[in-house]
Amino acid sequence: MTQNLDTDLELIRHLKAPPAKVWRCWTEPALLAQWFAPKPVVTRDVKIDLRPGGIFATTMDIPDMGSQTGAGCILEVEPQRRLVWTDLLGPGYRPVAESFGFTAIILMEPEGSGTLYRAIAMHRTPDQRKAHEDMGFEAGWGAAAAQLDALAATL
Repeated sequence: MTQNLDTDLELIRHLKAPPAKVWRCWTEPALLAQWFAPKPVVTRDVKIDLRPGGIFATTMDIPDMGSQTGAGCILEVEPQRRLVWTDLLGPGYRPVAESFGFTAIILMEPEGSGTLYRAIAMHRTPDQRKAHEDMGFEAGWGAAAAQLDALAATL
């Protein structure tokens, strides 16, 4: 996959847990709720229909900001290797009126006894990419990846 530096943000981490456990944390709603957003944000009401066209949705309770619900469409599923979803479409590939405006590509590659983990957020425009970066993409997605790693290690 070729990355577009104008519109894409990427997080790369070396996780201790193997891809099978990382995959479970990404695809089992009860597990995803435990790590998906940096603490003290609470993730709830997780819906994952793990098939192309299926739903990927969460509600996050953000201190001093209220609740934020995001829903999207799963585009690709390659167990323990690749999960792609977007908020540009809703379930069943239906267009949505409004969205944050990105597609997420989650890649997991075996690395020794752990996982080489790559999370890529592809945006429509350079301005949207910059806005996401300014919101704290690296810190927020990095904290979530650390929480993911810690949870996966307990499975």
